[in-house]
Parts: sequence; C-alpha cells; structure tokens
Amino acid sequence: MLSLIESTLKHARRSVVFARMRTVLFVCTGNTCRSPMAEAIARHQIDGGRVDGITDSIFVASAGTSACDGSEISREAIDSLTRMGISHDGSSKRITAAMIRRADLVLGMTASHVNGARGLVAGEKEHLAKILPLDPDGEVEDPIGMGTAAYDRLGAQLLELIPRRLSGMLKA
Repeated sequence: MLSLIESTLKHARRSVVFARMRTVLFVCTGNTCRSPMAEAIARHQIDGGRVDGITDSIFVASAGTSACDGSEISREAIDSLTRMGISHDGSSKRITAAMIRRADLVLGMTASHVNGARGLVAGEKEHLAKILPLDPDGEVEDPIGMGTAAYDRLGAQLLELIPRRLSGMLKA
C-alpha cells in the first residue's frame, strides 16, 4: 500500500504545474502613507474581485525610496484605511534593486519615485520598462501633515486609480 501512495505522489509532483505569482510593488518616499495605503487597497480590490481581467494570484507590496526599515505606518493612513473597511499591517521597507527585479510592475507615486526606482536598476532595460507612475496623468500627492481629510482624499483617489491601472497592465 505504501509503495502505491509513494508512486502516486511521485507522479503527482511531476504533473503539478506551479503558476508564477505576479508581483506589484508600490513606491513612495517613506513607505508610511501613500504606498502602504496603495498596497492595502490593491490587495483589498484584487481579493474582492474588483480588478477586471485579473484572474490569477498577485502579490502586492510597498517600499520607500527614503524609508527607514521597520517604521510604523502613519496613524492617519491606518485610520483612513479602517474607515474604508480595509486593514493593513506591516512596517516600512526601503526599496532595493532586488525588489524591483522580482516585481512584474513597479508603480511610483511621483516622477521622483519612478526616477529613484529606475536609478537602482540603471542599465537593466527589462527592469526599467516595468517602473511606471501610478497615475499616468499626474502625481499622487503626499498627505503627511495635512490632516484626516487629505488621507481620505488619497484613499478615494487610490480606490479609483488602482483597479484601472492594474487591470490595464496585468490582464491575464
């Protein structure tokens, strides 16, 4: 009996095809406001089936061009996400070239973030091409120090931008 099970498992291992999970990386400055909010909102939208054309698993992450590893997400960002019914846990991470190389899509909040990320993989054409602005029509403003309403406006902006941008760029 044991050899039958072993044989079945061996055959199953050979016939299993693992789909590569795609990765989206959101980038801002400190990784305490915009990009973690974008990460949480994107994950919420994808998991809820609210992104047209996305049928497979997507890993969503965020990082900052000037982040200090391990800093807490701003209270205002967490509170704004909570009001939207979205949770997020995690801490800040500084973006690295390795993160960019592993990602399928890197979305910066501003031109400065896009340029900072591109600087980490300068000369690597295949990676430069996947680093783009989240909002192709402008910049996603930093809400830090601007109060609750600014974070709520940011949340509303991200709720609108993210499904449209991901749908257009990650269709299966």
